[in-house]
Amino acid sequence: MLVLYGAIPTFQPAHFGRVYAAYEGIFIVLAVQWGWQVDKITPDRFDLIGAAICLSGVSIIMYWPRG
Repeated sequence: MLVLYGAIPTFQPAHFGRVYAAYEGIFIVLAVQWGWQVDKITPDRFDLIGAAICLSGVSIIMYWPRG
């Protein structure tokens, strides 16, 4: 079943890499927010640094000019 989770987005008509990057960026933000607000686990600086690194990668994939 988990294979379908990863395979189904490949059939999207848009650029798969960009769609997947956007999805993962949203997932990372929501995971940190869920841990903070629902599980009451305050993210430490390494959680925030890691999330920032991942989101900068998402930004590069999504918005870097292509020729």
